[in-house]
Amino acid sequence: MSGMSMEKPAPPPAPDGCLTAAVRIPVRVVVLVLVVPVRMVWDVLAAGGRFVGRSVLRPLGRGLAAAGVWLGRALFVWPWVALWRYVLGPLLRYGVAMPAVRLWRYVLAPLLRYGIAMPAAWLYRAVLTPLGQGLAWLFSRLGRGLALGGGWLARALFVWPWVGLWRYVVVPVVRYGVVLPLGLIWRYGIVVPLSWLWRSVVAPALRYGIALPLGLLWRYAVVLPFRWLARRVLLPVGREIGAAFVVGWRVAGFVSRAVGRALALLARTLVGRPAAWFYRGVCTPVGHWVRDSLWAPAREAAAEAGRAVRGTLAAARATVRQARADAWRALVGGTRVPEPREPEVAKARTLGSTRNVPGAVPAPEISPQTRG
Repeated sequence: MSGMSMEKPAPPPAPDGCLTAAVRIPVRVVVLVLVVPVRMVWDVLAAGGRFVGRSVLRPLGRGLAAAGVWLGRALFVWPWVALWRYVLGPLLRYGVAMPAVRLWRYVLAPLLRYGIAMPAAWLYRAVLTPLGQGLAWLFSRLGRGLALGGGWLARALFVWPWVGLWRYVVVPVVRYGVVLPLGLIWRYGIVVPLSWLWRSVVAPALRYGIALPLGLLWRYAVVLPFRWLARRVLLPVGREIGAAFVVGWRVAGFVSRAVGRALALLARTLVGRPAAWFYRGVCTPVGHWVRDSLWAPAREAAAEAGRAVRGTLAAARATVRQARADAWRALVGGTRVPEPREPEVAKARTLGSTRNVPGAVPAPEISPQTRG
């Protein structure tokens, strides 16, 4: 028994009162009568909205987006690209950038380097740096002495007298002559009597004379009646109305689904099946006859004509190419055809030496094409 859970079982739900049982059935009937048309209209609007969004709005939106993108490119992108590529780009490159680069590279940079930078660097390194170091050493010594003497004199004249006056005169007078008496008067003359008066007289009078009667009146005249009314009347009625709306919405959904299925079956019987029979019995044979008797011969004839045209164009290109080659040969002369001969085999040599290596495989040092 020690390993088993010692949790108490959940208490059974409280039985419904007579008010709940009397309100439940009429409320559910009224709500069902009111909700069924609303649910059917809602289902019809939802189905129509899905159909319109899927069949009309989505393709229309895609088409408008594609057209807008193409129009935006044609109006705002392609003209600027062409203007930059063929007008502004070459103008800036050959009219501004290249002259500026040439001017900087061959005029301004040598002038700045050899006319200003190098003399300024030599002046700084050979003249200004030693002069500055000497002046800095001199002023540092002089300033250190002046600062030491001036600091001691300033302390003796302006700091030490005021510090002694504050520490040994002003602070004792203010602390023991003003602050301490005022603190004693505030503490024992005002704070202590007022705190005793609040704790002993005012607080009990406010608590037992005003707060307690008002609290009892609020609790027994407002809170408890309203709690009983909410628990016994408002909460059961509200719960039943909410449950009635849930049940009515579900039942209306079943009714709407049944009506929709009946309409779909009627549409399939009156429209879908005749259309399918017409497609299978009339359109399909006619389409097969058009494909086999008209489209296939026309496509074969077009393919034969295309092959004949391509053959004619290929023969014309070959004739033009041969005529051009003959004319060029007649004007310039034919190319020299090298006579076939045995390739020369060179003996292999070591790297950096002119002597042959015994047993090494000979390899040509110069390719036959270069020798020929």
